[in-house]
Parts: sequence; C-alpha cells; structure tokens
Amino acid sequence: MIAIKLNCSQLDKAHLFTGKKGKYADLILMDNRDGTDQYGNDGFVIQGVSKEARQRGEKGPIVGNWKTIQRREDGTQQRPAQKPKAPAAPDPLSPDKEEDDVPF
Repeated sequence: MIAIKLNCSQLDKAHLFTGKKGKYADLILMDNRDGTDQYGNDGFVIQGVSKEARQRGEKGPIVGNWKTIQRREDGTQQRPAQKPKAPAAPDPLSPDKEEDDVPF
C-alpha cells in the first residue's frame, strides 16, 4: 500500500482536464534518489503535464510526497524497515590515510 500526501494548492490548474465524472490531474510517483528521507518518505509526487507541454520543456510541479505502508495481519499499519543507504565511497584524500610512497 502507498500513502500519498498531496498539497492541492500546488496543482497547476492549466494541466487539469475534464473527464466524464469531473476534473482530473495526472500524477506521477518518483522515487527519492537517496532512498527514504528523514521524514520517512520514499518519494515525491509530480503533476503530469500534456505531451505538448513536455515537448516545450515544461515540467509539472512537485505537489506532494509518498511512502510505502504495509498492513499487519491484524489490519493495523506498519512501516517497513528503512531502506539501507548505499555506503559512502571512501575519500581518497582523507588525512587519516597515510601514503608510504610519497616523497615528502
């Protein structure tokens, strides 16, 4: 299950469209590059734009965040274990690293 928090005031009304039962907005869920953020969000929500707008280089606004929610067998919600972040690459210029072959 995915829970979404949407800031409706951020929706661009120019990209809403009318359907059979009302007004609609296309929404796109994107993953965070660095995994789960400090607030537990796994990604963000972008408002989709028309093909013509994309061809003009327009991008939809970020209108919210999303997180994955799991249900326990008793029906209550639980958050999955945080996704592990990739370990940072060691800094080759780190001062704690001694080089024996340096001539000075």
